[in-house]
Amino acid sequence: MAFRPLGDRVLVRRVEEEEKTKGGIIIPDTAKEKPQEGKVIAVGPGARDENGRVQPLDLKAGDRILFGKWSGSEIKLEGEDLLIMKESDVLGVLD
Repeated sequence: MAFRPLGDRVLVRRVEEEEKTKGGIIIPDTAKEKPQEGKVIAVGPGARDENGRVQPLDLKAGDRILFGKWSGSEIKLEGEDLLIMKESDVLGVLD
């Protein structure tokens, strides 16, 4: 993919949720909430501090992350729905 986020932004692909509940009930698309978990696809170089130096991000491509329900901006890139968000919108990294 030929996309590089700028500054302290990250490109995220949402992780798909289960189609069924534990009891076997199939959840229709209209009733599903968008997942708040994703995989980092690309990261920007980092934010600049007061002196103009770039502070690298803690995230890297491949990290599984949790983010807030309303975090980021949805974009469509090469036919795929992705999110662009600031590193500060990320709540944590899953190990």
